[in-house]
Amino acid sequence: MKLYYHPASTTSRIIMMFAAEEGIGLDYQVVDLMTGEHLKPEYKAINPNCLVPALDDDGFRLTESGAIIRYLAGKIGSAAYPKDLKGRARVDEAMEWFYSNYYKDLGYGLVYPQVFPHHKRPSEGAQAGAIDWGKQKTQHWLGILDKDLIGPSRKFLCGDEVTLADYVGAEMVTLGELVHCTYQDYPNVRRWISNMKALKHWGKVHEVADGFTASLKDKPFVSV
Repeated sequence: MKLYYHPASTTSRIIMMFAAEEGIGLDYQVVDLMTGEHLKPEYKAINPNCLVPALDDDGFRLTESGAIIRYLAGKIGSAAYPKDLKGRARVDEAMEWFYSNYYKDLGYGLVYPQVFPHHKRPSEGAQAGAIDWGKQKTQHWLGILDKDLIGPSRKFLCGDEVTLADYVGAEMVTLGELVHCTYQDYPNVRRWISNMKALKHWGKVHEVADGFTASLKDKPFVSV
């Protein structure tokens, strides 16, 4: 199986972390987002969305990280995606919460407009308004994540074992580190992220992302 990805991509790392922890052998093909390789016709033929990641399993092509991680989990019968209907539904619920709520406000509201020029709004007023909105909404979702989804006793999102929801959520939350988010007011979130960072392959998978974060350490950002 070939995975088209970029190591600085949040959604790519969801798949990279799961594959690494589960011992899934993938043929990794970098798509250089920095040079616009994802916009070229050759890659558009693989993924018309011109985004990463994309999976090719012997001619079966699949896009969207949520679909890819579920497919891989099903292919190997991973315990991280329970077979029990209610257990699986809880994992799906948490995954959808991150994709539908948290990621759009943290990523596209707070982080990306401050880091990437092509996400910056066309005027200073629009930019400031977008970032303020993104911060407020992110704080709203973080309150729910800290108090209700994780709470004071859970080690991971759906209990004491890692599930697909943790791989998705941890990447989306740590994305905030690009703009110096520390989540100081959310102790349960910090504890959960600490548990995820203790996984065997976290350091290796995040080498490039951590380097990118370090390169921005002296820049001023609005953060949480």
